[in-house]
Amino acid sequence: MATKRKRGNSWTYILKRKGLLPKPLYLTFNDEAEGDDYVGRVERLLDAGIVPAEFQERANDPLDLDQAIDKYTTQTSVPDMDERLLITIGKRTGTARLSMIDYAWAEKYIKEQKQLRQLAPSTIKHHVGALSRMFNWLVRQNFLVANPFKLLPVGYATYSPADKAVLAAIDKEPRIDQERNRRPSAAEEKAIRKILAGESPEGVAALKLKQREQLELLFDLALETGMRLREMVTLTGDQVVLKDKTIYLDKTKNGDQRQVPLTSTIIKRLKKLPAKGQLFPWWDGLITQDSLRKVSAMLSVQFARIFARAGCADLTFHDLRHEATCRFYEKTKLSDVEIAKILGWRSLKMALRYANLRASNLAGKLW
Repeated sequence: MATKRKRGNSWTYILKRKGLLPKPLYLTFNDEAEGDDYVGRVERLLDAGIVPAEFQERANDPLDLDQAIDKYTTQTSVPDMDERLLITIGKRTGTARLSMIDYAWAEKYIKEQKQLRQLAPSTIKHHVGALSRMFNWLVRQNFLVANPFKLLPVGYATYSPADKAVLAAIDKEPRIDQERNRRPSAAEEKAIRKILAGESPEGVAALKLKQREQLELLFDLALETGMRLREMVTLTGDQVVLKDKTIYLDKTKNGDQRQVPLTSTIIKRLKKLPAKGQLFPWWDGLITQDSLRKVSAMLSVQFARIFARAGCADLTFHDLRHEATCRFYEKTKLSDVEIAKILGWRSLKMALRYANLRASNLAGKLW
């Protein structure tokens, strides 16, 4: 019996037959009913000992990139962001055979991200990071001899003079990384809390918000802990251990486990909630990309409405994580390593963005 898995908007079927197929067959369809029908007919032939002609050559070929992505994401634990990026990459370049992927292919891939898609250097690095981690796994599984992305030079994601010349010819500008440093002011935070409480600016009707208390808790939790939206909205009561003043996150964006300490403000709020079940009502409990994307998008839109009504339409929910980080640096004596552990940073490079905050505090103590 074939196994199938939804990836993005398509369905991937995996067919295995010992003695008939030397390697599994990977078939992808945009329509589930069409896929079920087609794969059902193929299975009936295989059950009769017949390998359809169109699959006889493919069964002996190496995997293509899309099949490799499916193997990687189904056979090992992959960070959520990596899986999302790889699905996107598979849709664009998934027909490339693994036997054809070498350093020249990696260079061409990066050139396309700059010259055709005009991606920011940081976005290109995210794509390459996801591919490189997958290729390391493929090397360990003997599907590849080497990981070509390991050979890339320093600065590979920065737009070169040649990249700039290509873009200039089509009247396009090279992309550069722009760090977002938006912080809500004290007045803006006060205005947001008024909207969450059901108040409204003069002459404007109050927003009709369902689950106001839960929205307020989510807002406070973001500012007090710096957790990501997806990490918070999927929380269950058994992850909150009040005696340890800690929330335990099983799997984060980076695929790691981590402990998040709680402030007295949040502990008071959490004591009123049930010790079991989901803390928030919006997630359907399904650990799928579609489910998580939908709840994240819905809440992002909800808070965009709230922020706009409070007079800070350019603020995003993710800016609250930045604000929480700034507060860790301004209001505590936590070290860079300790803050990195709380926020789930894999590298201390992120701490460099916030070093000026602590330096400002020190400067204020000088004569």
